Amino acid sequence: MKKLLSTMLVGILALSLSACGNKATTATSASDDGAKTSVIGVAMPTQSLQRWNQDGENMKKQLEAKKYKVDLQYANNDVNAQVQSIENMITKKCKVLVVASIDGAALTDVLKKAADNGIKVIAYDRLIMKSPNVDYYATFDNFKVGVIQGQYIEKKLGLKEGKGPFNIELFGGSPDDNNATFFYKGAMSVLQPYIDNGKLVVGSKQKDFTTIAIQGWDSAKAQARMDNLITSTYSKGTKLDVVLSPNDSLAIGIVAALKNAGYGGANKPYPVLTGQDCDKPNILAMIHDQQSMSIFKDTRTLANKVVEMVDAIVQGKQAEVNDTKTYNNGSKVVPSFLCDPIYADKDNYKKILIDSGYYKESDLK
Repeated sequence: MKKLLSTMLVGILALSLSACGNKATTATSASDDGAKTSVIGVAMPTQSLQRWNQDGENMKKQLEAKKYKVDLQYANNDVNAQVQSIENMITKKCKVLVVASIDGAALTDVLKKAADNGIKVIAYDRLIMKSPNVDYYATFDNFKVGVIQGQYIEKKLGLKEGKGPFNIELFGGSPDDNNATFFYKGAMSVLQPYIDNGKLVVGSKQKDFTTIAIQGWDSAKAQARMDNLITSTYSKGTKLDVVLSPNDSLAIGIVAALKNAGYGGANKPYPVLTGQDCDKPNILAMIHDQQSMSIFKDTRTLANKVVEMVDAIVQGKQAEVNDTKTYNNGSKVVPSFLCDPIYADKDNYKKILIDSGYYKESDLK
């Protein structure tokens, strides 16, 4: 009898363990199926700039590696087109929307629709303004971007050592991009004291952000403004020592204007010129001493963080953030995750960009 009872207990235990094993397998399958049936909408502003192509493809690649279906759309810098693409994503019942906005204040109504349909929203690298329906913001530390640009100018000119005065011109980003003011304020936190003490002189006297801002981050508009500055202020032998450019699309237009005005020779070298994004044409400009530096924001790092945030949201969890105070969009303070930017220049670009696998050597020929 004892032997029979023992045998029966062993059998029950085996069945119990088998049942637990089946439950675990079923739960894993359900999780996989959940990912496979979750559509993630990714709305990027344009394909005309290299960085947004890279951002979109990095995002799509990493999300698909997690078995998500990805609806990636570009809007050609057309606000209405971006609104329509987001509406289509809502219709497709996307689980999460990742949006790099064209106009940070133009998405209030469509994001209300997303919220009404239970869709969470992550603002990607550009804060979406005036909407309570922005759940998270993922970006780089944009104030720090400007600080690094300012510090680069400070070091390159020897301002800390009291050198100067030097002539500087200031450029700002698109006024409808909330990041642009962070870039400018960060840079000016370093440069303003030198402007105040006369070590940096703004020859045009154009310092107000609304005056120096370039709508749409447009290279041609930056070139036109630089053309005008050269004609009005630097055509009679006055030396231009440095130009603050917040990103590479403006910098490439500034380089074109300087080149047309005869800069680049021994008697008229290019001024110190900043940038951001490490676009290929700008790395080539650095190699040829036309641009001095560019802020590197590794889109692989940002995409990876956003994928982690998407994963958490799909699982019904809170996404990881490291800033809950800085980014007020006019309706709420948006919980944010800030990645750290660094800079690349002629001296370190191979280590930063090529050794890391971001570019191949052949990409920069």
